[in-house]
Amino acid sequence: MAALDTLKAFFEASLKPSPVVFAIGFAFVLFFPVLLHILVTQKSTYTTLPSVLLVGPSGAGKTALLTLLERGPLSAPAGEKPSLTGPASPAPTHTSQAPAAVELAVSTDGTSSFRDDLDATGATAKRFLLIDTPGHAKLRRLALSHLSPAKPSTSPTSSYSATPKSRLKGLVFVLDAAALADGDALPATAAYLYDVLLALQKRASGAKGSKPPPAIPVLIAANKLDLFTALPAALVKSNLEAELGRIRKTRSRGLLDSGVGADDDVAGIEEGDDWLGEYGSDKFSFKQMLEFDIEVEVVGGSVLGDGPGADRWWKWIGQRA
Repeated sequence: MAALDTLKAFFEASLKPSPVVFAIGFAFVLFFPVLLHILVTQKSTYTTLPSVLLVGPSGAGKTALLTLLERGPLSAPAGEKPSLTGPASPAPTHTSQAPAAVELAVSTDGTSSFRDDLDATGATAKRFLLIDTPGHAKLRRLALSHLSPAKPSTSPTSSYSATPKSRLKGLVFVLDAAALADGDALPATAAYLYDVLLALQKRASGAKGSKPPPAIPVLIAANKLDLFTALPAALVKSNLEAELGRIRKTRSRGLLDSGVGADDDVAGIEEGDDWLGEYGSDKFSFKQMLEFDIEVEVVGGSVLGDGPGADRWWKWIGQRA
């Protein structure tokens, strides 16, 4: 009974206006929101959207593809009416100097077109980031950093500076199928592709623990098939496989010539540190990447002109995002 009286007296005193009561109330109102914010931000991290990475050499059409998928084929030459169904004519682009990302939406089943206005139709959509990376040789590290084992930033302002590995759902390697026709562009294009696939291979094979990282499928988008001189997708695939096989032999021979594989260092070469695909195989094929759970598909298309368009690329992206 005495305890109840004491508690009653405490509440009566706390409700009476006094300098102490006002000071306590003011401190509570002022500092409680700050304290709550600190507790929430410490216990939660910024969550990025699922992402698809655009990589490839300069001039292949990455930024043009990004613009097309973001805005649709709405622009048209001067004096002509824009069309939603005609040949794609995205806004003019320039060589990228830094990564850029746009937020896109596709229907939950991945079947909607990039031309569709999902908000207008009221369709249920899933959102993802499409990340364009510079293709210049000196800036390709920005693309490869998305595939490195380094822990990405959780800051909202750097949502595409380093993509969390669990949120990277696919990689699109865009190349110029017309440039590959004369053979001069093939070695440089294949060398970049080699580095990309090798980074994915090391990511898969170098994972620690029993649970492997999520697989990242690869689409090789053979662009500019609207041009008469462009190689068809099947020939792009065979030429790339042959050149990738030549590159891995050259790099392996270079390591041995430098003494890396001598004596007690031979084990490092045998483990295939810089060897893409099935170790020791005479010829390379994209099927060898399945050993590392990396699916590689070559699909032809075009961002501009009257060619096959970008619909097959969008379908691939939408089904994996």
